[in-house]
Amino acid sequence: MPRAGLDRAVVVDLALGVVDDGGPTGFADLTLAAVAARAGVAVPSLYKHVAGLPALRREVALVCVEDFVATLGAVRAQHTGADLLPAMAHATRDLARRSPGRYQAVQGTSWVRDPDAVLVQQAGARAVTELSTAVAALGVPDDRRIDAVRAFRAAVHGFVVLELEGGFGMPDDVDQSFDFLVAGLVGGLERLTVS
Repeated sequence: MPRAGLDRAVVVDLALGVVDDGGPTGFADLTLAAVAARAGVAVPSLYKHVAGLPALRREVALVCVEDFVATLGAVRAQHTGADLLPAMAHATRDLARRSPGRYQAVQGTSWVRDPDAVLVQQAGARAVTELSTAVAALGVPDDRRIDAVRAFRAAVHGFVVLELEGGFGMPDDVDQSFDFLVAGLVGGLERLTVS
């Protein structure tokens, strides 16, 4: 018998708690057993609310990607022009530092090619649109915007992953290094307008 008050939304919230508590590997380490333990039920009771672990991962990823899109939208509402992409870079890094498991869910390795993850893919496309708006504000030509978004994602993600995994062991200021990376990326993208 399912626990009173347990429904799909509650199961997803419990799963988000597992992801949050798991740090940088929280999303990858998400299991039905961990969610069931939080709910105080046996694993089979969860199947009344979610179709299994892949379905639960999609639900969690959808929440995380939609939150990321909302974050980017809020940044866009406050910044324009050449300030927009750096602000999005900092917002992305802040998300990763604050909620590394949720950040991992945003990255798409579990859902980008999953034929059952259409809603998550649509949310991911909205994130790309937000970032494309930011690179367009730098004057990046239409035919290079996806390249620019990919460069942004690769640079910021690489930095963030190294930071989360303790890969910056030197005593130099990591914030200064991040600013240097973002400035170099923005400068390179701005130069595309004259080539």
